[in-house]
Amino acid sequence: MVTKLKDYLQNSTNASPLIVFRIGFGIMMLYSLIRFWVNGWIKTLYLQPKFHFSYYGFEWVKPIGNYTYLVFILCGIAALLITLGYKYRFAVVLFFLSFTYIELMDKTTYLNHYYFISLVSFLLFFLPANARFSIDAYHKKVTYQNVPNWTIDSIKLMLGIVYFYAGLAKVNSDWLFKAQPLKIWLTSRYDLPLIGEALMHQNWFHYAMSWGGMIYDLCIPFLLLYRKTRWIAFGLVVFFHVFTRILFPIGVFPFVMIFGSLIFFDTTFHDKIIALIKKGLDKITTLKGVSIKTIESFQFPKKSIGLYVVGVFFCFQIALPFRHVFYPGELFWTEEGFRFSWRVMLMEKMGSTTFKVVDTETNKYFYVDNSDFLTPFQEKQMSFQPDFILEYAHYLGEHFASQGHQNIAIFAESFVALNGRMSQPFVDPKRDLLQETESFKHKTWILPFNDDIKGL
Repeated sequence: MVTKLKDYLQNSTNASPLIVFRIGFGIMMLYSLIRFWVNGWIKTLYLQPKFHFSYYGFEWVKPIGNYTYLVFILCGIAALLITLGYKYRFAVVLFFLSFTYIELMDKTTYLNHYYFISLVSFLLFFLPANARFSIDAYHKKVTYQNVPNWTIDSIKLMLGIVYFYAGLAKVNSDWLFKAQPLKIWLTSRYDLPLIGEALMHQNWFHYAMSWGGMIYDLCIPFLLLYRKTRWIAFGLVVFFHVFTRILFPIGVFPFVMIFGSLIFFDTTFHDKIIALIKKGLDKITTLKGVSIKTIESFQFPKKSIGLYVVGVFFCFQIALPFRHVFYPGELFWTEEGFRFSWRVMLMEKMGSTTFKVVDTETNKYFYVDNSDFLTPFQEKQMSFQPDFILEYAHYLGEHFASQGHQNIAIFAESFVALNGRMSQPFVDPKRDLLQETESFKHKTWILPFNDDIKGL
């Protein structure tokens, strides 16, 4: 076993798939950032809100006023440099830090694909994606034909984890036996041309989409790995992600996954892509009189710790999605261990949460108008997520204390509906949330879920 592992780590393969991935990743990230800016989301999501929800341990990461635009500019520059393969290591570090900072500024905007992008950019730092067809190679006058197998396989593994874990998460009774929450979402898309009236209200279609989505996620990494099924699998990838993009407003994520799946194709395919790009570049620029030495294989320094870091990274990624088993209660209800585990589009939750501020000495109280402090989007997300509710309660406590209120306690009256069920009490209305603190421990002030969802 150890011998086989050593042999695998020493084997090399053509660098083209890694080069094409670098170029495509940089282009898509640059487009995504420009799109974010043009649509005015920097202002509406990060500058206009009075309060921002933070990730536990990262409370210090906040928007920095108009300088927030500078963070996006730096991130965009980094994406461009990655595309060009110029100052590659610096560019990847800059992109990872700036993009992750953007992601951490407000928990309200959490999306699985933001997390995926941060992970991939971290991984790229340890991969020689500038070994060929890059400005770095041109300046050094050295290009590498091959790279270690594991550098390309690590990208495949990352994509495989996303798909497979998303499939495992769909093995639950709501998704498979109630077609929830797809039944809710698909029914609302009756206005789609051609298929809206014909399919969106059909019960069999809801179940077909639920079961098909689960089977697709579980099988697609293996179908992409096997050469005889690769083209069929890629066709399924394109159809699945384009169709979900039509149905749901999920940004550029479908296109990121479509492009990412190309890395499973053989080197001949990627060589053709590079030749096509080179042909286009030759029409706008010429490089004459430059002699570039070609070295057969890229070799990491003997004392490099990159491989060990990548190994630990993947051990963490494989284990982290299962952390919910250490918490009691229904995962979809408490959401303890829900984020960062590739549980994509598994639940529809709606909530109504109001806060009562009580003077503990006089027992006088008043209710908070959430719209005085939160945007509609923030209020919607806060209404059914426990860590949001707790953080907001503490913010209210600090706010009213600064206005001279003393001896206050804050209680929440909260009702939440999950996957089409009737709403039910969510937070213990007798618990003073100012006496509760955020931690990785179970939140005992969340009321029990009065149903059972079977699943992994």
